Amino acid sequence: MRHLKKVDPEIFKAILKETKRQNDKLELIASENFVSRAVMEAEASAMINKYAEGYPGKRWYSGCEFVDTAERIAIERAKNLFGAEHANVQPHSGSQANQAVYFSMLNIGDTVLAMDLRCGGHLTHGHNHNFSGKYFNVIHYCVDKKTEMLDYDVISNLAKIHKPKMILTGASAYPRIIDFKKFRKICDEVGAFLMVDMAHIAGLVAAGLHPNPVKYAEFVTTTTHKTMRGPRSGVILCKKRFAKKIDAQVFPGIQGGPFMHVIAAKAVCFKEALEPSFKKYQDQIIKNAKALAKGLSEKGYRIVSGGTDNHLLLVDLSNKNLTGKCASQILDDVGITINKNLIPFDKRSPAITSGIRLGTPALTTRGMGEKEMLVIAELINIALMNSANGKSLSLVKEEVRKLTKRFPLYQDLIKELEKT
Repeated sequence: MRHLKKVDPEIFKAILKETKRQNDKLELIASENFVSRAVMEAEASAMINKYAEGYPGKRWYSGCEFVDTAERIAIERAKNLFGAEHANVQPHSGSQANQAVYFSMLNIGDTVLAMDLRCGGHLTHGHNHNFSGKYFNVIHYCVDKKTEMLDYDVISNLAKIHKPKMILTGASAYPRIIDFKKFRKICDEVGAFLMVDMAHIAGLVAAGLHPNPVKYAEFVTTTTHKTMRGPRSGVILCKKRFAKKIDAQVFPGIQGGPFMHVIAAKAVCFKEALEPSFKKYQDQIIKNAKALAKGLSEKGYRIVSGGTDNHLLLVDLSNKNLTGKCASQILDDVGITINKNLIPFDKRSPAITSGIRLGTPALTTRGMGEKEMLVIAELINIALMNSANGKSLSLVKEEVRKLTKRFPLYQDLIKELEKT
């Protein structure tokens, strides 16, 4: 980055500091991960310069023969990875992938049944400040109050009452397996489309460690970061009979030129996910999440739903006299990055929350295992229970630094930047 340092030293400095921050802190945000240098290099390539409105072989601009190659590779790899009939790799994000499906299959005002944000859903699943809640009549289902898991009988009853045109499942904060076969049955009973937003669990699905929604749903959307460990972007998978509608809605419906450098990076990400080592990595993510949940539970923290089946866990802090907002700040100060999060039926506001969300994909990428998760659970507890004790917090900070030194990240990149 010698050219960047010369042209814009302020931005160069910010990038160097951010790279060091990622190396020096323990990243436990469930939706974040660390890409390989190969993915990073593909995204930071000359493909950033190319306009390519349209699709491979049918572009509005000339000179697209090589970006066409990259997009075709990305499409075929995505289809192969998930067993899909059709893939559109152009959405800039998971939210835009969701938007394209909504607008391709629904009319304004149509009824959609989706998971409530307060129980683990996403903004694009019908929040009233999001396009999905503004343009469509979204009826929400929640988890069961006792088990904090999905109750498919309740969802079925809601579907029969409201007769939605589409039923949406998938979540941003649900730690359990989702039974897509049961959702398919409910959809068939009421004549609804099934849409699955698997953004969080896509890596687990690709590795065969979570049921694959592609078998059951007309439409499956995902991001390519999170458990997929690729660039921050989106993908739509669908049945072949909907391919034309989906493609037309992505372009020219909601987007203009695709980001060809990001599509190239997606292709690399899919190639990495097709390697045997990816399944071992995903398996370790789940083992680490279970170990972290066990470690915190043994220290008196209530784990929402009693545990986890995937890459994340929700921790209820109500019995610790802490809010999620307060806990996230305490932990960030000692080098542990998490996010505040609503727990099911939370009495606090989304800006404060009664819980925190923890995820293990990023630390698993660094090579950490169950032993380290138990250490981290201990460090989290010490920090939260001794937030006014400077000596205890300094001790935690020192132990975090020891861990990050044992499992370094982007060390070669940091050295390159410092030499520049």
